Amino acid sequence: MFHQSAAHRMTRRQILRTMAAAAGGALLPAGIALADNSSERSKEDEAFLEDLERQGCLFFWEQASTKTGQILDRARNDTGGARDPRRMASTASTGFGLTALSIADQRGFLPHDQIVERVRTTLDWHLNHLPQVHGFFYHFTDVETGERSPGSELSSIDSSILLCGILTARGYFDDARIKQLATEIYERVDWPWMLNGGKTFSMGWKPESGFLDARWSHYCELMMIYLLAIGSPTHPVAPVFWNNFSRPVIHYAGLDYISGNDPIFTHQYSHAWFDFWHKNDAYADYFANSIKATRAHKAFCLSNPNWYNVEYWGVTASDYSGGYTAWGGPPAQGPLDGTVVPSAAAGSLAFLPKDCIAVLRSMRSAWGRNAWGRYGFVDAFHPAAKWYDADVLGIDQGISVLMAENLRSGLVWSAFMRNSEAVDAMQRVGFHGQGLAG
Repeated sequence: MFHQSAAHRMTRRQILRTMAAAAGGALLPAGIALADNSSERSKEDEAFLEDLERQGCLFFWEQASTKTGQILDRARNDTGGARDPRRMASTASTGFGLTALSIADQRGFLPHDQIVERVRTTLDWHLNHLPQVHGFFYHFTDVETGERSPGSELSSIDSSILLCGILTARGYFDDARIKQLATEIYERVDWPWMLNGGKTFSMGWKPESGFLDARWSHYCELMMIYLLAIGSPTHPVAPVFWNNFSRPVIHYAGLDYISGNDPIFTHQYSHAWFDFWHKNDAYADYFANSIKATRAHKAFCLSNPNWYNVEYWGVTASDYSGGYTAWGGPPAQGPLDGTVVPSAAAGSLAFLPKDCIAVLRSMRSAWGRNAWGRYGFVDAFHPAAKWYDADVLGIDQGISVLMAENLRSGLVWSAFMRNSEAVDAMQRVGFHGQGLAG
């Protein structure tokens, strides 16, 4: 069995904690202008997005177990269609993958009957066979047996990403078995348990040592955890918990926006499923906030002209020549060296379409022979250093595919927001605006 390096086994959130310690709804109308710099896309733009989605969806189909439906954390981008011999599945990758299968079905990338059967298999395995504790799943498991990977935590965020994928499937597929299985998995989750008596959610639990000390206490990708918990019909937490995480403000390049000292993916993940477009709570318009965060990130990259330019920018947690790291900015985070991470821009396609499409197309045009393979872009690359990652990562392919489709059709938002629990949760915490009463 292939053994990943220690750097690759570290999670984004573990790396972020280490860095911090060291430092001390409604379907959108087609073609709607999601950001003030968007414009009608060209045929070439649409063809690029189609390629990005089709090839990304292929990863989630080919790099999965036909027995369990679990999807690998990563795979080489030159497999030729064979499954990578590494056996570590990622709960989050599977969540993105279930959503990608909905996209693949809608766009006809794969046969409908085969997709439905794969989704049923995945949900049945997760309900009846995959180890869980209080409804939460381990971050990494064996793709065929479901056995917990050594040291892996029961993860609140990765379980939430999986649940978002499961609920997307429930909302999208007109299939009674899928709906039943998805409902049972969601309603099994004991959300108050993961609070561990605190005011914010723990990041996880291990059987050897109990709950992790780290908590979801400042704004980042955490919104999905709180909303899924508040919307639960069986084991909810009170809406007041929505007020318990901080919302620090960053000031950069004339932009003021809510953000932790985290990479850009934290402004993308919850937005892949929950429809925050034209909605506000007592604190913010989070969709507009992510537009500002993306503008600030681009400006941050361009403030390093020795590395980046308008045709080459974007950094988020990813592989690099030294392993895996959480990096980006503003402010500067991690061992920045001029590497570019395509999912940084792809994950913000719905926020800043014109800029993100332009840079992604430019990068494929310039370095496609080395940087683009069977599943689309490799995870990261650094042409000046002649380094191109051999792998793609499920979570990075996932956010790219989902946000490309949300830009084009709003499909993921539409399917996910068909779940009444999602709408109810947003209403309970005070959201109002398009598609919500109040």
